[in-house]
Amino acid sequence: MRHSIRCMKKAAPTPFFLLGHPVGHSLSPCMHNAAFKALGLRANYALLDVVPGDVPRTLADLRAQGCGGANVTIPHKEAAYRFLAAKGKLSDAAQLLHSVNTVVFRPDGTLFGDNTDAPGFLDALKEAFRASPRGRRVLVLGCGGAGRALALVCAMQGAAEILVADVNLAARRRLLLALRQTAPGLPVAGVSLDRARAAARECALIIQATPVGMKPGDSSLLPPESFRKGQLVFDLIYNPAITPLLAAAQAAGARTANGLGMLLHQGARAFRLWTGRKPPVPIMRSALEKALRAKRA
Repeated sequence: MRHSIRCMKKAAPTPFFLLGHPVGHSLSPCMHNAAFKALGLRANYALLDVVPGDVPRTLADLRAQGCGGANVTIPHKEAAYRFLAAKGKLSDAAQLLHSVNTVVFRPDGTLFGDNTDAPGFLDALKEAFRASPRGRRVLVLGCGGAGRALALVCAMQGAAEILVADVNLAARRRLLLALRQTAPGLPVAGVSLDRARAAARECALIIQATPVGMKPGDSSLLPPESFRKGQLVFDLIYNPAITPLLAAAQAAGARTANGLGMLLHQGARAFRLWTGRKPPVPIMRSALEKALRAKRA
């Protein structure tokens, strides 16, 4: 008996993944692995590059392999929504937003999709600015999965007006339709990037939800004259910490925040969905900050 016990292998850690393309820049693994370790959970979170069109097969494969959960990032949030609408279950938030960023692999084999981007954004906005979208004129740059989620949550939180801009006209039209259905009577408009540059100055909250600013050499989508003192400017990008857009906003006296807070808070909410445990937010924040310092060094 002793021999057999001695030869028993430890159960493999439960795998969790981030699905994206590209995905190598993400700091999510350091945050979640620190949380698993802090709570003594045998689990491991890793990156998984998934080419567009391969989300359904990947999620089905991960279910068969005993995956505990997954996050979904650019450009797969809407694809994950479509797959789970047909083959799984969705939270009310995911159904409203048509976007999934968190997948729970339930013991009965069901895949459950949720969206923690929207509440994570509100958590981060409150933390950074002690503010909410209520009563504010909002400009959202980018109508993809994240931009759509944040525009809709601003509408539900009582924004006074919402402008959305995207080079993808079809995505812009879909978001405008969703906004009108979600908040009838709310003034909404789709604008070109040129018009957004002119309109931004009159907006109290600007949300940058595109990848522009992540790569060295990227320029700001909005020029310095688009910003003014008193504005709140939130860029979902967190590396670099100060994007060209945030630099231009800061120079004009606007209050700014990058996406690290949103990454933290949406991740904490995902962690709770997967584990049923209270996420160790200070430990997750510390892990993110340490990883960012290492990247910059």
